[in-house]
Amino acid sequence: MRSADEGAAVEKKKAAAAAARGGDDHPYDFLVCGPRNVSFPNWRDLFRSSWKDPNYKRVVIACFIQAAYLLEIDRQEKRTGDGALAPKWWKPFKYKLAQALVDERDGSIYGALFEWDLAAAISELIVARPGGAPRAVLALRGTLLTSPTIRRDLEDDLRFLGWESLRGSTRYGGALAALKSAVEKHGDGNVWVGGHSLGAGFALQVGKALAKQGAFVECHLFNPPSISLTAAVRNIGDTAAMVWRRITSAPPVSGDAPSPSAELSRSWVPHLYVNQSDYICCLYTKFSRSNGDVGDDLGRTIIAEDPGGSAATRLFVASKGPKRFLEAHGLQQWWSDDIELQQALDHSRLINRQLRSLYTLPQPPPQPTPQTPGSI
Repeated sequence: MRSADEGAAVEKKKAAAAAARGGDDHPYDFLVCGPRNVSFPNWRDLFRSSWKDPNYKRVVIACFIQAAYLLEIDRQEKRTGDGALAPKWWKPFKYKLAQALVDERDGSIYGALFEWDLAAAISELIVARPGGAPRAVLALRGTLLTSPTIRRDLEDDLRFLGWESLRGSTRYGGALAALKSAVEKHGDGNVWVGGHSLGAGFALQVGKALAKQGAFVECHLFNPPSISLTAAVRNIGDTAAMVWRRITSAPPVSGDAPSPSAELSRSWVPHLYVNQSDYICCLYTKFSRSNGDVGDDLGRTIIAEDPGGSAATRLFVASKGPKRFLEAHGLQQWWSDDIELQQALDHSRLINRQLRSLYTLPQPPPQPTPQTPGSI
């Protein structure tokens, strides 16, 4: 992530800044609870970019999502200008706030679109965007249990719990529109989307919607929700359907060409970060193989198997991290120095089912019955 000398220099700057403020720091201040062992962009990134390190990407995206949370908290607590907490979570990485996603029903901020800030970068002799760094990142927050926003947040929580879908939400439409706009401006290869908890549910579904249209944005999902009543019922139906298909289906004909939608699914690879002590997201660690082992191969792609095709995802499980539920579901663990991740090598049944529509061919429309001469 960074050298010891760079780390000592950053810590010294943080200590000096805290001393200048008399030690009166907010608990959500970047210098108080932000990442300790992360480098900020500098001219060296032009030759050896930190953005090519998967751990660095995880930390920075988590910071952007924290900024989305703090934009709403700043709004509620009426903090502006130098007193605002949120900007401190994106400015060190040389990004700027391009758009705040606002729920018009209650005025709450549920997400933010950040773009690379070339002017800020040039001021520190960074003349170009480092390799691997996105031009734009859409960050979506999760539930805030505060009175100004709790009603709309819980409304979407219950929507997911009941239907395992957020498509009927006003916020889904706003997030999808913002992501589409960023893709049109920068190209899908330069746009990322990330979310935490409920925000991860939105990020997965808007990313999937664009993937169906052939736009593949990099997607990072922290503690995505995995529990819903619909999923429980569907699980039973899927099991029965799979057994029936195995009984009635003929063996595949060799030499068949892969379907276009199967190729589509392999092109979009969301990254999931889960903690097994978090019961909200723990169902993603239910594997289709019996052993359920995880391994430390951080570059391996999981191929989730299904009779209709295949989907790919990268599922990272916290092997060393918080064990209490509130901390296990928290965002802070994902930028922490002491977290240890392992990538699951087996197939997550839940994400496989959620991505199934990407690689399942639609049923062909019924063909009209040919008319015979003299028929009415």
